[in-house]
Amino acid sequence: MSQVEMLEQTVKQLSPGERAAFRSWFIEFDAAEWDRQIEMDSETGKLDRLVQSAVEEHKAGKTKRI
Repeated sequence: MSQVEMLEQTVKQLSPGERAAFRSWFIEFDAAEWDRQIEMDSETGKLDRLVQSAVEEHKAGKTKRI
């Protein structure tokens, strides 16, 4: 059995309150992982093209205020 399958079985056995606590923890964990990945991509220049494209579109008047 894979670790994911073991986790699935464990989560299925949690009480509703425990699942809610796990869900809250996992949402925070996942968001922090996402933030770290975006930060790494930014630091290594992986987002430079997207940023440049957005700046060019804004300068060309192709954006609107939200």
